[in-house]
Formats: sequence, structure tokens, C-alpha cells
Amino acid sequence: MSTSTVATESILTRLKIKSLNEMQLASIEAISTNNNTLLLSATGSGKTLAFLLPLVKLLDPAITKTQAIIIVPSRELALQIESVFKSMGTNLKVTCCYGGHLRETEENNLKQPPALLVGTPGRLADHIRRGNITTASIETLVLDEFDKSLELGFLDEMSFIIGALPAIQKRILTSATQAVEIPAFIKMDEPVTLNFLSAANEDTGLTVKTLLSDGKDKLETLFRLLCMLGNRSAIVFCNHRESVERTSKFLKEKDIINEFYHGAMEQQERDAALCKFRNGTTNVLVTTDLASRGLDIANIRYIIHYHLPGSEDIFTHRNGRTARMDASGTAIIILSPEEELPDYINPEAEQITLPETITLPDKPQWSTLFFAAGKKDKVNKIDIVGFLSNRGQLKKEDIGLIEVKDFFSFVAVKKIKVSPTLQLIKDQKIKNKKVKIAVAK
Repeated sequence: MSTSTVATESILTRLKIKSLNEMQLASIEAISTNNNTLLLSATGSGKTLAFLLPLVKLLDPAITKTQAIIIVPSRELALQIESVFKSMGTNLKVTCCYGGHLRETEENNLKQPPALLVGTPGRLADHIRRGNITTASIETLVLDEFDKSLELGFLDEMSFIIGALPAIQKRILTSATQAVEIPAFIKMDEPVTLNFLSAANEDTGLTVKTLLSDGKDKLETLFRLLCMLGNRSAIVFCNHRESVERTSKFLKEKDIINEFYHGAMEQQERDAALCKFRNGTTNVLVTTDLASRGLDIANIRYIIHYHLPGSEDIFTHRNGRTARMDASGTAIIILSPEEELPDYINPEAEQITLPETITLPDKPQWSTLFFAAGKKDKVNKIDIVGFLSNRGQLKKEDIGLIEVKDFFSFVAVKKIKVSPTLQLIKDQKIKNKKVKIAVAK
């Protein structure tokens, strides 16, 4: 057995993955044997691992310069890729670069060049202009969710970045859309194309249903639907930020616990909203299409299209948040009387009938605590668990998902334990330092 096979097996063991799917196996083979690879595969099909596994084989631990760069359309996707790469346990350094937090933090991380650089176009271009990135040593370029980068208008930044990379030998481009035109500056000469889009559409485990609203304003219909679905996880997609906040406010007034999420929020607010949804503090996330890609959220049961998607691509990406990796899920389209079902949705889709009487869903059993300390303060998950167990007198089962960011952390705690725990820890120190701890806003 070759060392590369052993390495892959040990990585999969660390990631608790029993076997790779057909798309991932084909991708590893193509990237390993070709210089230009175009991978077409649906959101949520496991693309990240499909390019990270062969990428790891290309990185030489003996080289102390940056060897590969991954350009992505959103900070959430950048952070997700960084997280997966770290979980692979390669001991290779990765640095994540994105807007919305201090550039100086990244500059400090870049003083010792990482083997792998992951980031959004604007921030990566900024670092290159400032001379913070050693571009001459980068031989592998990955453009993940390239179609979304084009859609968001990052063409100029990507052209600048790629123009500043003189030594590229291998190019990997992924897209969840078939009709993507590859600009000449990428130099994808005769790429090997792997198209897994049609297979994904046939076998996603996704059920599409429709729900007719009796009025133009669908809020009451949405409320009744969420009551019917109970406390199962659901993402509600709206087309505008204002609609997201209005919908979230209406549901809160109706006693449906939810979080909202859109691009105009501060990074810490966005992190808090996603963390609460991931850890079970809320089962409902109301969002724009910002959440339709690159978010690492497992086990989402329902996707609710409160507003009709603007295109078939958007519909596909929204639905890609559920029925991921052998799981099943349901997409529900709410239609007002004057709206028609788009032609890309099966007109035979099952119609939902809401029950006459409604019951509010059970309230989530978890709450989220905010710690004003993170990785840069040398605080990790073990420190937090030890602190809450010893000082807060919590049992293991009282502590849920913990997410440690650079300068702050979020911890799920059983709701009934929050008040007594905050009383016990209010004057205590973590890592010999007094840290603000409160219920996450």
C-alpha cells in the first residue's frame, strides 16, 4: 500500500468518513493526473474534500513558502474550507483571509507563510498589493464555487490575483452551474471536465412541495407552516435583507424563536446567528441567498422558499443546504395567489394542506453563551469545558457545541442551567484572565 493511500485513509478516519463518493473518487483521480480540472457538482455533494485530498499530496512539508491558494466567493466558505483542512490533521499551516475583521491579524499569520492560503478575492488582492503574500512559490490554484464569484462581481480582483501568480502549474475550478464561461486569464487550457450535476439532480433525496398562501403577504402562512413542522430545523429564504428582518421580527412576535442572517450584519453577529442555528439554540434561520452556499450546517430538514428564487441556479443552491451527502430533505415553495410556479419546478409537486388548529413548536432546550476570548487569547475548547465544569459546576451533558473563533467563542449550554451557571462564573477567571461572559445576542 502506498504512503499516499495510507495518508488518505488516516485523514478519512480523522474526519469520521467511512468511504468517498463517486464524485470525490473521480475528482481525486483527475486532479492527480491532470493540470487543469473543471469539477461540476451540486452544492453539498462533498466538493471540499474532493479537491483538498489531492491538494494535500501536492504540498511539501519541507517547503516553508506558500504552495497553494484557494479563492472563494464568501468568508463563510473560506472558514469552512480552513476548518476541514485543519481537521485533516496534516500539520501543514493554513491561513484564512477575508473581509470583516482586522487585516493586521492576517498580516501576523502571513509573516510565517502558510503552505495553503484560503480567502475571498478582495482581501487576497489587498494582501498581494501590500506584499504580504509570497506569490512566486504558489503552484496550485483552486477556484471554488467559481460561478458564485462571477455572480458577485469579483472578476477584476480574480484577474489581478491570478495575474500575480507566475508559477501556477495546476488549476482546479469547481462550479455548481453548468453554464459557466471560463475567462481567458485563468488559462484553463483543455481542462478535464467532471460533470456530476445531472446525477445529483436525479438522486438528491430532495422532495419538493408547494404551499398556497391565501393572501399576498405570506407571513401568516409561514407561521402556520412552522407550527406544523414542529421543532425540526428549517432555513427560510427571502430575496431582500429588509424582508429577512421583517419576517424574523414577525415570527418572534408570534413566539417562534429564530435568528436572521444577511450580508449587512457585522461578522460577530453573523457568526452568532449561524452558531445558534448549528447548536440548537434556534431551529429556524431566516436569511437571504447569502446562506445558500458554503455554510457548514448539518441535518437541515426543511428549506422554505418564502420568496420565489430569482433563477433555477438560485433554487438549486438554496436546496443544496438540505439532502446533503446521503441525507433526505424537503423544499417547500410558498406561493401567493398571483404567483405562478416557475417552469423548472415540477407542476405535479405535492401541495401541502395546513391543519385547522395550530400548536406552537416546543422551545429549544439550548442557549448560547458568548465568551470574549478565543484562539488569539490561547483559549481552546478544552479550556472552556474545564472552566464550565469546574467553576460553573456543569455536567458533560449540559454543555453542547463549542465554536472558538479568533477573539471570541460561543458555547451551547442547557437553557435551564444558564442562570445558575452565570452566577457561579461571574467573578471567575479563565486562563488567569477576567473575560466577559454573557448570553449571546
